Amino acid sequence: MTFTSDHGDLRAELETLTTEAFRPELSEIDRLPTLEIARLMNREDTTVPTAVAAQLPLIAVAIDGIAERMARGGRLVYAGAGTAGRLGVLDASECPPTFNTDPARVVGVIAGGPTALSTSIEGAEDSRELAAADLEALAVAADDTVVGVSASGRTPYAVAAVEHARSRGALTVGLSCNAHSPLAAAADHGIEVVVGPELLTGSTRLKSGTAQKLVLNMLSTITMIRLGKTYGNLMVDVRASNEKLRARSRRIVALATGAADDEIERALAATDGEVKNAVLAILGGVDGPTAARLLEESRGHLRAALAKASG
Repeated sequence: MTFTSDHGDLRAELETLTTEAFRPELSEIDRLPTLEIARLMNREDTTVPTAVAAQLPLIAVAIDGIAERMARGGRLVYAGAGTAGRLGVLDASECPPTFNTDPARVVGVIAGGPTALSTSIEGAEDSRELAAADLEALAVAADDTVVGVSASGRTPYAVAAVEHARSRGALTVGLSCNAHSPLAAAADHGIEVVVGPELLTGSTRLKSGTAQKLVLNMLSTITMIRLGKTYGNLMVDVRASNEKLRARSRRIVALATGAADDEIERALAATDGEVKNAVLAILGGVDGPTAARLLEESRGHLRAALAKASG
């Protein structure tokens, strides 16, 4: 097989990446007993939280910026390819049921489109033009935040997404697992969680994927906390869309208020099943319409609405 100069250049570039490094001490891992391989993987995974911890100050600053823009009506958009793109789509898709967000407020775009969630779309991750087109379709603007996600930190789709978003005045975050990455350099906030070489050379769905999932959890969850989507550690904006969530809704109201079951049922009936409104109705001693008005005046922040009710 003859390699072009482009292939040679790419190979040389990959060999400089921590996420692609070869570990000779694991070169005979396939000869080990299954339990020993499992122990090795488990030990590898324990290093990920430490790598994330090193980036917490940068993560916190990024979250404050995201929350500030979302409070003005902006969106949180994740953009990536392959595993990184799928993780972004996963995090976005879990915000509506968890925090009752409009599906358009937290969005995941993946190189190759929805088909790429389950099937590899060859070449999509290398397309800068595709990234620009995907973000142009969303009409990304100044109040939005775009988070480019890429384990290598060099994926053209993720880097171009961040560059396009920044050119439109949006806040940008670059999440990667290599130091000094082009993605971090292109973004307003570079978050580089360096987890080291993978158990299987270059398989960045392992430690790198775990690290990215942990950071994405923080970006969305803490942003929602800042936006008043929780009361303490209770998901008071949860959408009761099935029997499990309806039962959880009642439990959340009970935990927040200490009210008896019959009072909880009356409050939920008076507030059309809205957990946050029901909590306010019980703790603030107000009716359903008043609870709705106070929350609207408080931009959804339950503690602020409670202060108004008691004042």
